[in-house]
Parts: sequence; C-alpha cells; structure tokens
Amino acid sequence: MFQNSDKLLSHMAAKCLALLLYFQLKEKITLSNSWISFCQKNLSEYSESDKVVHCLWMLTFVIKEIFKDTCSQKTEILKQFLTPFDTIFEVFYNSLFSQHFENHQDTSKLINSLICFLELLELLIASRIHLKLHFTCQRMLFLKPSCVFDVITWPIQAFVKRKFIIFIKKCLLCKVGEDLCRGSVPTFMAPDHPLDVDLLALADAVLQAVDLGFLRTLSVYGKPSCFGGDEVQPGCECVPGPDHVILRAASLLIIRSLEIKFQNGASANEMKVDLQRFMSELLTFLKPHLQPSLRSHNLCEWLSRVFIEQDDDMLEAAKTAMGIYLKLTRECEATESLTQEKEMWNHHTHENGYNPHCIFLFLLKNIGFDSTVLLDFLISSETCFLEYFVRYLKLLQKDWDNFFSICKYFDITESKDNVNICCCISSLVQDRSSNQTEPSSLAVLGNHRDAHAWVSWASEASSEPLNHAVMSEEAQATLQANSLSPQRTSQSLVDYETSDDSEEESTDQRLANSRLTSLHQEAMKKIQDTIGTSRDKKELSLESQSRSLVPKESNTPFSVDCDIGPNNIASKVGISYRTVKCFEELQGAIYRLQKKNLFPYNPTALLKLLKHIETIYNRSMTPL
Repeated sequence: MFQNSDKLLSHMAAKCLALLLYFQLKEKITLSNSWISFCQKNLSEYSESDKVVHCLWMLTFVIKEIFKDTCSQKTEILKQFLTPFDTIFEVFYNSLFSQHFENHQDTSKLINSLICFLELLELLIASRIHLKLHFTCQRMLFLKPSCVFDVITWPIQAFVKRKFIIFIKKCLLCKVGEDLCRGSVPTFMAPDHPLDVDLLALADAVLQAVDLGFLRTLSVYGKPSCFGGDEVQPGCECVPGPDHVILRAASLLIIRSLEIKFQNGASANEMKVDLQRFMSELLTFLKPHLQPSLRSHNLCEWLSRVFIEQDDDMLEAAKTAMGIYLKLTRECEATESLTQEKEMWNHHTHENGYNPHCIFLFLLKNIGFDSTVLLDFLISSETCFLEYFVRYLKLLQKDWDNFFSICKYFDITESKDNVNICCCISSLVQDRSSNQTEPSSLAVLGNHRDAHAWVSWASEASSEPLNHAVMSEEAQATLQANSLSPQRTSQSLVDYETSDDSEEESTDQRLANSRLTSLHQEAMKKIQDTIGTSRDKKELSLESQSRSLVPKESNTPFSVDCDIGPNNIASKVGISYRTVKCFEELQGAIYRLQKKNLFPYNPTALLKLLKHIETIYNRSMTPL
C-alpha cells in the first residue's frame, strides 16, 4: 500500500503500521522480522523511492510516541527499537549526504528525504541527551558534521537551509527534543563527558565553516508576506525584510561555538584572537540587515537588536556572551595584570560586542526598565533567565565600578542623541515656518546653548571619579526644565487655546505641525528613557524622603562645584538609578509573592543578591 498513488491512503497505511509497531513494543511483543528487513533494505542506500520516506516517517513516528509515553520504561523500549537499526542509520547518513543536488532531475524527493531524516536525527540526539542512551547512530552528526554543512551550501530552497541551521543551533544548545519531553526539562544537566567531546567537535566544525565563508552562503532576505496566495499584486511590491530566524540562528551558532571552544582549554591569547576574528565576521554579516544600522560607538547593541522578537534565544545569547566574558576574564587574571590593561580590556569587550553590562542594559532599555517583565522571565520555565540573571548579579557585585562607568557612558550617549533630535526639529521648523515663531515645544529639549552645555558636562564627567561629576547650574536648570510632563509638552507643541483656533491655521502650517508632532514623539520617547514619565517626576521629588534607595543625608553624586539639593532630578534619572530602582521593584514583587506562597521556587538567594546590589548602590552614592 506504500506504493499506492493515493497519497492519503499511503500515509494512513504507514501510520497504522507505526501504531501497531508501537503497541508491540509497549506490550513487549517481538517486532516483525519482515518489517525490520524491509526498513534495512530500503535504508541501506539512498534511492528516490517513496519507500525510503515511508520508512523514515514510521521510525520517526514510533520514537515520538515513545518520547510522549509517561511510563518509566521508555528508555528500555527505545533501546529495543533502535538496536536493529544502529548500523543501518549510519550507512544511510553517509549515502544521503553524499548526493549531488544538481544531478537530481526531481529534487523534491531528495528534499523530502532530507527533511524526514533530519527529524529522525534530531530524535536520536534527543534520546541521547534526555534518555541517556548510547548508540553510534546518535553520534553521526558529531562524527561527520561537515556532511550537514555541505547541504547548506547546496543550491537548495531557503527553507531547507533554515531547518538545518536551526537543527545545529538546537544541538549546540542541547535543546533538541524539548517539545517532546513531558514535564519540565531540567535546567542543569548531569556532566556527560562524551557529549562534551562531541559538542566540541561540532563547535569546531561550525567555526571552520565560518572561516570558509559559511555566512556568505546563507539566504537572509525573506519573501514578502502574501494573503490568499503566493503572488504579489501589481502596485503592491515591497522590499522584504531580512529573515530574522536565520540571523538569530547564525548568531547563536557562532557565539555558542566560541563558548564551547573556550570552555575546553583555550589560552587567553587564543580566545582574544578567535573572538576578534569570528565576532568581526558576525558583525559584518549582521550590519547590512539591521535598520537603523548599528551605532559604531557601542556594538554590544547587536544582541538586543537581533533577538528582540525571540525572548528565549535572546537570553540564551546573553548568557552565552557572559560565559565568554567570564571565562576570558578568569584566564586574563591568571596570566596578566588586568588593572594595568583595563582600558584595552574594556575596548576589546565593546569592540567585539560581548560586554555583559552593555548587553544587560540594552535588555533593560528594550523592556522599558519594567520589573514586571523581569518577574515574568523569572517565573517562566521557557527561558534560561533565572540562570542568566543570577550569574549577572554575581558579576555585578564584583564589577560595580565598571558597570557604573558604562552607565555614565549610556547617559552621555543619550544626551547627545537628544541634542541631535533637537537640531532636527529646529531645522524642520526653520524650513517649513521661516516666517513664524518656532513652536514652544523646543523647550522640551532646551535651547542649543544649554543642550551643548549638558553634553560638555557629560564629556567632562566621563573622566571624573565614579562618585563625582561636574555639572553647571545652567545645565542643571535646563535638565529640570526638560522634565516637563508629556501632556504639557504636547500642548505646547501647537499651543492652541481651543480646538476652534486650529481651524484658523493655514494648510502649510498644519502640515509642518503634523510632521513636527511625529518628530516630537520620537524625541519624547528618547527623553522619557532618560528622565522618566511625568508620574516618575512626582515620585522622584519625594524619593529622597520616603525611600531608602537614595539616603537622605547623601549629597547628589553629580554635584561638586555647585550646591544641588537631594531632589535634583538629574541625580536620579541616570541609567544606574533606573536599573537599581527596577531591581528594588522586582525585589518587592518577589517578596509579596513569596509571602503568599505564589512564587514557584525558593527565591531567598535571589533576594539576597538584589538587596546586596541596592546596598552597593547606596554606598556608591554616599560622598566620601
């Protein structure tokens, strides 16, 4: 019946046979020798017969059913099932991947065989990781990884390449077969030295492929989305954006391969050379596909830009980047004086886009410093955020000075961006309304002279000690004026007394105002990232009296040459303050859930880490 021209009938026949096989395995009935011989014969060498696909499909179906079973003996059941096919799978692996794609007239059968075998291969590797089985067929990918990379270089459809890249990524992250495992998958796996050796072989193969131009073979540009068909209607043509699935998978392939290689005994110099070579290759690959383009002054932004749409991959990438940083830091501390080469070290981490503080700050900026998002990550079992967050907090305790310096750098960069927006708005108003008075919304950013004074202060601040910075009274007044609520600034944009007044405006003026509004909204978005919302303004004015985050008796760290009171807004809207405030809110939320027995695990150690960070912050804010 497998040869029946009716594909539905042929498929149902294969499914019935697979269910019968699974029933025999579960009831400990000996499998049919004729069926085993049938599969061994058809898989002994690749052919374009439909029998190959049916054999692969049945084998895959039975293994999936075993995975889904809740019985405690599924390891023994799977072992019984795989034993007759251990050798034949390796033979088929070599035969299938040695095919020459361009020599096939009907490539659809080869593609079907590739996809079916890839799914079977994933299940075999998953059974090794989750069920602790050990067969030669489970190591095929790790023993001969170049075969799989050759497929990616074939002139084959993009979706096939995508499947193979995602498969390799899941193997490197040990995430194959997670969707088939009933219950939660343990975060920490028991040490498995043979698996570590195989992962190192796969990581080396990935890096070697990158050296040979692997990234240049990837089809990154996606196809335009079509509704009700696959053709774009005339007049509706649009340039498709990049395939972010490929961008994310390729990025994780490289940084995870680097981490695995570094964990297996590379020297500090070797790690630095490899990081510079492969991260430069990755960033060069990513830059054309990220709009707006990456800012050269902080390449660490690449991670949050590439992974913004996929939380689990983003956190895996952040954890991996931090693992690389920690490993390299330990090696450097053991071989050289890190304090003497601190500036060069910091430059290296930023130049190659793996500084953990920058990566974490970009993550916080993307979620708007919202502690509830962090809480969701902590409660969810779908990401590795708990492991990543604990490791980062431990790093933050030891590396607070570096973190604080990076926060000041972020503040300086944002202030310069705000000045640039101010110039854009001013230029637009002069072009469109040369004969009219500039709208008072420009007061949101302050005049150019005051804004440049703020940038000048920020530039000087970067060379000051961590707890001290110089800020002119004029810049202080400007910053406080900039803390107008969004509602008030929106009204000052046009400054209408009533809605009737708007009808008296000329058409040109309305056009200028509408464009100015869009620019203003973009400007306000960046300003709010720096100075908070209007609600935060009221809270900040009472913060020094009602909260312990910033002690009452401490003078603001931004005041040296001039007297600035503790309620000064400028001292409380920096990235470091907003980060610690987010931590404090998270700490309170966890504590409330813990009191009601609603937190899914014991958060005591996590709460201690958060409390310690708050203490370090308060200490750094206290004048010497």
